[in-house]
Amino acid sequence: MSTIFTKIIRGEIPSAKLFENDRWLAFLDVRPIARGHALLIPKQETDYIFDLEEDLLSDMLPVARPIAKAIEAAVPCQRVGLMVAGLEVPHCHLHLVPIQSVGDLNFANAAPADPQDLQELAAKIREHLAS
Repeated sequence: MSTIFTKIIRGEIPSAKLFENDRWLAFLDVRPIARGHALLIPKQETDYIFDLEEDLLSDMLPVARPIAKAIEAAVPCQRVGLMVAGLEVPHCHLHLVPIQSVGDLNFANAAPADPQDLQELAAKIREHLAS
């Protein structure tokens, strides 16, 4: 199952990367529902979150936490909301979305982002990850 996320992992499609290790990749969404909307994906191709191997599933939130904290530091928001819809791309992914209210977690708000803005914002978020 090769998806757009697999192509991003392989570097075949550019992304505004926030974090990467041997098992995970986080990057800014190109159609964010809010500025700073990021996706955390396992590098292992698994469609459904509850089909992830146990160690990956249990590792997801500890990996997401510092990314969410860095987003909060870089983007004004009440908090970073989490969402797993699981239908947009058949590759497990966790949405990390800066929100002011629960109503902000709405895909109807999605709009294409400027690629240059994504790269600049990713750099700002990465600065907070490093501190």
